[in-house]
Amino acid sequence: MTTPPDGGPSAATPFHDLDAYVALPRLSGLVLSPDGSRLVTAVQTLDRKRTAYVTALWEVDPAGERPARRLTRSAKSEASAAFTPAGDLLFTSARPDPDAQDPDEDPTPALWLLPADGAEARVVADRTAGLGGVQVATAAPTVLAVSDVLPSAADAADDDRLRKARKENKVSAILHTGYPVRYWDHDLGPASPHAFVGTLGDDVAAPLAGERDPRLELSDVTPDARIALLEHSPALSPDGRTVVTPWNRAVARGVMRMHLVAVDVATGERRVLVDDEAADIGHAVVSPDGRWVAYARETVSTPEQAPAVELWVVPLTGGEPRRLAADWDRWPSGPVWLPSSDGLLVVADDDGRAPVFHVELSTGAVTRVTSDDAAFSDVQVSPDGRTAYALRASYEAPAHPVRLDLAAALAAGPVAGEPLRSPAPDVALPGRLEEVVTTAADGTRVRAWLALPDGAGPDARAPLLLWIHGGPLSSWNTWSWRWNPWLMVAQGYAVLLPDPGLSTGYGQDFVQRGWGAWGAAPYTDLMAATDAALERDDLDPERTAAMGGSFGGYMANWVAGHTDRFRAIVTHASLWALDQFGPTTDAAYYWGREMSPEMALEHSPHRFVGDIVTPVLVIHGDKDYRVPIGEGLRLWYELLSASGLPADDEGRSPHRFLYYPDENHWVLTPQHAKVWYGTVEAFLAEHVLGRTGDDAVAYPEVLG
Repeated sequence: MTTPPDGGPSAATPFHDLDAYVALPRLSGLVLSPDGSRLVTAVQTLDRKRTAYVTALWEVDPAGERPARRLTRSAKSEASAAFTPAGDLLFTSARPDPDAQDPDEDPTPALWLLPADGAEARVVADRTAGLGGVQVATAAPTVLAVSDVLPSAADAADDDRLRKARKENKVSAILHTGYPVRYWDHDLGPASPHAFVGTLGDDVAAPLAGERDPRLELSDVTPDARIALLEHSPALSPDGRTVVTPWNRAVARGVMRMHLVAVDVATGERRVLVDDEAADIGHAVVSPDGRWVAYARETVSTPEQAPAVELWVVPLTGGEPRRLAADWDRWPSGPVWLPSSDGLLVVADDDGRAPVFHVELSTGAVTRVTSDDAAFSDVQVSPDGRTAYALRASYEAPAHPVRLDLAAALAAGPVAGEPLRSPAPDVALPGRLEEVVTTAADGTRVRAWLALPDGAGPDARAPLLLWIHGGPLSSWNTWSWRWNPWLMVAQGYAVLLPDPGLSTGYGQDFVQRGWGAWGAAPYTDLMAATDAALERDDLDPERTAAMGGSFGGYMANWVAGHTDRFRAIVTHASLWALDQFGPTTDAAYYWGREMSPEMALEHSPHRFVGDIVTPVLVIHGDKDYRVPIGEGLRLWYELLSASGLPADDEGRSPHRFLYYPDENHWVLTPQHAKVWYGTVEAFLAEHVLGRTGDDAVAYPEVLG
């Protein structure tokens, strides 16, 4: 994958070489020290064998003057960075503990402390099950961490004994009494996450010389958690006295619902803050003054009514919840309180971007903060409330840290993020980015990003690749290392990234257009966007392909059965038979809220297999629990046995199946990602560009 077709760009970029691409550093997460003087981010790079990624913590200068500097280094990676009120840095890592009681045991992530004075990092807390999800109170030396606990364990020692017995006896069986049993890519049970809290006293934070440094005593404040904390991140009040968290609860017919609860750290007493039968709850954060809890409220959908995501607040002491920004037709996420507790910053998808917005507590008024054509995440606010920091990403650049003049934005209007000195270098692109806007048959505006190769023009028309996003409640609005269009642009393709019906960032009515009717507006919107793009004189309407993953894979299957306009289809982790998919996905109760059996049958791609006359590349991982492998297996067999291009008398077929026995929904390991892109490129080269022979062969290791 080094030579672009048909006069593509001559200047090599990392996107022209998959080895160079998978080696690019990748940033995630951002935390600010209490005094506002230090920013820390995580940077992911290849390990020495180039077969896995490791993560290290780096410090970024908030003033943008000093270069970034590396803080941690180990083969086991570091995560869950959090500052203490004293300015020390906590993180989790499974790297060797020099004071381990049993150095032969397989290490699990322990809690480490890196002192602000530059002294060596040391372990301050550990559990055999490992620790993660670290939170620190802003006004007290109270630390929260999440750790798994076996259901019959009486205490930490008993939990260790039970784990050792299961391991030595090679028992992996799990006896379930309720739902769910797995999630995305991992099995649930028999252990479940609990919230542990401890006080980081001076004896632990600054120990005197001794045989072994003292450890933080962690108390389980949610001993009856069971499934309650699955996939949730508990939060601490500023004084460290209260844990606030969504709380899952099982109800009738295999359904899971959520409360918002407050747990008294001293007594373990739990009280319900919000019991809302019409919604699910997530992303709870406590205001700096300790008075309010902000949270995301997602209405419970039905097959006829799409969900809506809203921003609400409730008094920490209890009282009536109140919705903020009730007239704002966007879905807020990631709420962050201002130090004054009189407003919040949120991010919301908006017209192919994801800006930062300010929401006033008293009135609910919404003000846009950022002007960039980009998506923001991991927002942090300075102690004086005048400056914000975030990671900014777009299809023109991967995530990088920026500073936002919040005071200026609130006084005079949106501002552009000022780049800080990032730990990762800038990435050269093999082309340019434009927008395509059109109108669907029902009069709805539909827009898309179009990534074009350098040199594309009337005399060098580029083949078009329609790339359909997953979700489906999502948007093509930010950089993705996993679904990166520039790798195909480097091969000379123009990549169209449309937001069809069901996409977020265009209002509730836009979502509703496709709700429970995936084969209707989402499909016609995709075709409208494709038609609009192909009106350009720099694209070749005779050389086109379509692909997508997850919901995008569903749409690729639907496209394959409803048009022959494309020369090739690539479908990854895709839904094929919706009646089969619904009860086998990891959150079947949610699927039941989206489609009735009648809707699922009407919009199931498998019914149109006989109409598929386009070569299809099927890709699926066996560890995919969101879209179980049965979808891929059935799709593959029915393509060979019943499609318009079935296998011949000697079993030959233009269709292909790339199967990963040990990958999940995304295919994340670097060498497997190379095989993924190499196989996709070869398949498209054969059917779209007409290549044969060695040019159409993927990486040899995929063939064995």
